[in-house]
Amino acid sequence: MIEISWMMFIMIILASYRFTHLIVFDKITEFIRKPFLKVTTIEENGQTRTKKVPDSKLGYLLNCYWCAGVWSAVIFGLGYLLYPGLFIPVIFVFAIAGGQTIIETFVGVGTKAIQALSKHSIH
Repeated sequence: MIEISWMMFIMIILASYRFTHLIVFDKITEFIRKPFLKVTTIEENGQTRTKKVPDSKLGYLLNCYWCAGVWSAVIFGLGYLLYPGLFIPVIFVFAIAGGQTIIETFVGVGTKAIQALSKHSIH
């Protein structure tokens, strides 16, 4: 059995998180998702709007956070176990980016909460 340190395990989790977000949400990878989406018309409450939806299983995979997360975990987890020399630098970079993304989310939410509270405070 291969032993993985807790630090490497956390790094793989962070790397997988960031890679998943990159594939599913980031603007820079929109060109990958776009060919697998179709525009459809939806009627809600008497209003019509258009929405992009997956047109294939691959399109669903590229737009589903949970699905892409599983494949991302497989890529980074098995990649580390089978080719550690190749995957450690990639995991390292994506783990830093994943940690930074989480911190930025908390800072952004905190900043918005402080701004909202300051607007309602009594001077």
